[in-house]
Amino acid sequence: MSTLATTYTVAVDADKAGSRLDRLLADALPDLSRTRLQGLIAAGKVIDGSGRSASDPSLRVRIGQVFAVLVPPPSPETPPPQALAIDVVYEDDHLLVVDKPAGLVVHPGAGNLDGTLVNALLAHTQGRLSSIGAPLRPGIVHRIDKDTSGLLVVAKTDDAHRILARQFAQHTVERAYHAVVWGNPNPPKGRIDKAIGRSHDRIRMAAVTQGGKPAVTYYETRVRYRSTASLIECRLASGRTHQIRVHLSSIGHPLIGDKKYGRSANIFAARAEAAQMLASFPRQALHAYLIGFSHPASTDTLRFRSRNPSDFNGLIDCLEKI
Repeated sequence: MSTLATTYTVAVDADKAGSRLDRLLADALPDLSRTRLQGLIAAGKVIDGSGRSASDPSLRVRIGQVFAVLVPPPSPETPPPQALAIDVVYEDDHLLVVDKPAGLVVHPGAGNLDGTLVNALLAHTQGRLSSIGAPLRPGIVHRIDKDTSGLLVVAKTDDAHRILARQFAQHTVERAYHAVVWGNPNPPKGRIDKAIGRSHDRIRMAAVTQGGKPAVTYYETRVRYRSTASLIECRLASGRTHQIRVHLSSIGHPLIGDKKYGRSANIFAARAEAAQMLASFPRQALHAYLIGFSHPASTDTLRFRSRNPSDFNGLIDCLEKI
């Protein structure tokens, strides 16, 4: 395990001018909670362009400012079990399937050991999770972003973990997502085949023409909301970081609410009463609604669906009124 801190650089763009420092950093670094970032600020781990520590999380930032965030390496300490509310949709001696809400980080990292799905799972299973990935990621076979909602499969035993991980590596796991994007994709059904690699700013991913890792996303439009937005289904033929978000943005149809890869230029197409909600939707409109795989012990095919959460349905209701 590395003993070096990870440094992230966050610049203040025009749309972030006047924001609180902790909000700016939380939007730019979604894997770190706002509470964790406030702790880093208090510890002198956020440095401004002049080399001084920024000690006030409520500082109003100015356009053009640049902040360096020094995040200590993860602690080898085992995350504590925490009795957090989680929605377990299936469980047996080998695995669980969990419906994760938006806003919940999957596993601890960057020195932040609590408040994650792993903490809740450790409490729920009384520590009976796969040791693969321990101490910080016990049982975690795959993950979805903090602000993406939906289904995750979690391994209880090492054998189950290895077999499930092999299925993900061989792309035999069925995964489908509902997404609400700006505009109307043309063609309405298609295949996005673009490699994904690190962007120049290192905290974002990007579709790249050189280097990167192969990535394929299939999409199909389900509903169009005039020219403003569309509800689409996405299916993955690979599993890269931020894959759906990067791919949809690369074809000019980013997710509504995606602060990292999205934009609000299409807001003019919405009626006034809907515009404010669309512009302020607090997360990327992405929900992992379906997962299917072969059971690691019985080899039976398991397939689970999750209903769209209330905030997602509220967004759709808003679009239907346009």
